[in-house]
Amino acid sequence: MTDVLSATFAALADPTRRAILARLIHGPATINELAAPFHMTLPSVSRHVKVLEQAGLVSKSREAQFRSCRLEALPLEAADGWLAEYRQFFSERFDRLEAQLKVMMADRDRKTSTTEGDQ
Repeated sequence: MTDVLSATFAALADPTRRAILARLIHGPATINELAAPFHMTLPSVSRHVKVLEQAGLVSKSREAQFRSCRLEALPLEAADGWLAEYRQFFSERFDRLEAQLKVMMADRDRKTSTTEGDQ
């Protein structure tokens, strides 16, 4: 059995599945509704939904004769929590880069004003 993060990232690796999740952010949808923007068969879209369902990212419910798909956010929250550490890492690196660029710009401005003053 794969762990939740591995299943989540494996499901998110496909652009069609990411597009399906993006659609489900706006509310539940049937397979037909999810398939509408794609140039693929309903069984192909159903297979993508099944992968998302197995990863815990989508749940299905029956409403009358329709099966509706709904976004399940918990696995995405787990992935976001895992990525938060890396966001912090990159944020610190960008802060250091910004500080270094400010030093370089100030040094350049000093050199430019000294050169202009000599003329």
